[in-house]
Amino acid sequence: MTHIPGIVITGASGRMGQMLIKTVTDSDQARLVGVVERSGHDWIGQDVGVAMGGAALGVTVTDDPLEAFAQAQAVIDFTAPEATLEFAALAAQARCVHVIGTTGMSDEQIAALEPASRHAVIVRAGNMSLGVNLLVQLTKKVAAALDEDFDIEVIEGHHHHKVDAPSGTALMLGEAAAEGRGIDLAEVSDRGRDGITGARKRGDIGFHAIRGGDIVGEHDVLFAAPGERIVLRHLATDRAIFARGALKAALWGQGKSPGQYDMVDVLGL
Repeated sequence: MTHIPGIVITGASGRMGQMLIKTVTDSDQARLVGVVERSGHDWIGQDVGVAMGGAALGVTVTDDPLEAFAQAQAVIDFTAPEATLEFAALAAQARCVHVIGTTGMSDEQIAALEPASRHAVIVRAGNMSLGVNLLVQLTKKVAAALDEDFDIEVIEGHHHHKVDAPSGTALMLGEAAAEGRGIDLAEVSDRGRDGITGARKRGDIGFHAIRGGDIVGEHDVLFAAPGERIVLRHLATDRAIFARGALKAALWGQGKSPGQYDMVDVLGL
């Protein structure tokens, strides 16, 4: 019989954690073998299905990630940057595929994943959906085709609980636009306008963050020139798309050589 990979979900009580648990348990391609929460959380020691308000799943919530990872072939992690770095080291010890959907990581924190990636597969992306990753590729192509007569603005919207801005997806789109133009995003990024800012600098890539209600994720890339505008848009209405993409990444990473990958690799784009 074909081996079905065992999956551990970190941050089990969060919105994405619970969606990931449901996605894995509903799948016939993977098994839920562990769930992790921070020490002191009310869910520790409970069956995760019961903690979520449903039937028992036979998996107990733990605050010992290494013990959980030792039973698994993959870890799916949508938590916080500091926790993700800790999980990366432990997943590498266990030789688990580490799928990282955590956003808000600094350049230094991303660079700190390198030692773990020498021993295990890391798949990291600011967004796990097929549609968004197609949008990233389109953004790169359009930016390459248009000169600086077209101003580029990235506009993103998320629910009022989101703690980081711009979103990881917005930064992916900004990086794609910068790569298309052959420039360094850090040198042209414009993330804040308030008061008398002066005219827009030619060649900059602007970012705008909207936070409100229960918006799952909305991203526009605007190319604006005198007399015309091009708008590339992706609207997410169900965060299950991110969970399905993350599970796809966890399955794709089985048997791959250690290293860092992204959803472009997973989706063959």
